[in-house]
Amino acid sequence: MMAATNPTTSPLSQPVHPKTGIGHVHLKVSDLPRALRFYDGVLGFEVTQRWGDSAAFLSAGGYHHHIGLNTWQSLGGGPPAPGTTGLFHVAILYPTRAALADALRRLLAANIPLDGAADHGVSEALYLQDPDGNGVELYWDRPQDQWPRTADGGLAMYTRSLDLQSLLDEPAPAIPSSSS
Repeated sequence: MMAATNPTTSPLSQPVHPKTGIGHVHLKVSDLPRALRFYDGVLGFEVTQRWGDSAAFLSAGGYHHHIGLNTWQSLGGGPPAPGTTGLFHVAILYPTRAALADALRRLLAANIPLDGAADHGVSEALYLQDPDGNGVELYWDRPQDQWPRTADGGLAMYTRSLDLQSLLDEPAPAIPSSSS
């Protein structure tokens, strides 16, 4: 039996390490080739490994994987019913506003409809669904010194309409090679 922990020194009283992040998302899909046409073909993630028709792993910049897709429990299945728990959306962070503009151009070229587009003060975001009905947010973060703040320094995020034309007016981003 474990000894009681002093509440002032408990690991539960401390925040997680500030460099902690979300490493990847792994999605159940009903049709792997269709999902690959979206995540690879439209969004431009590169397949790093494929396990036949049951799973694939994709990344940006040569990382082992940012997105996993599998049909292990979902082959031919439908999306979760409204009113059930599960993933609300996966958020894909783009490094610059120009890179987000490139994502919007890709969606338009592929006739992928948006569910919404918002300026949150701290970020600008595009909302849509993948072919399996999973929510997808594509966004970029403004530099922290540009985030809206309250008088006492707290965050003052908001949701306003995103000017899509202004986003489309961004020049095409320079894409570094994956060896850079």
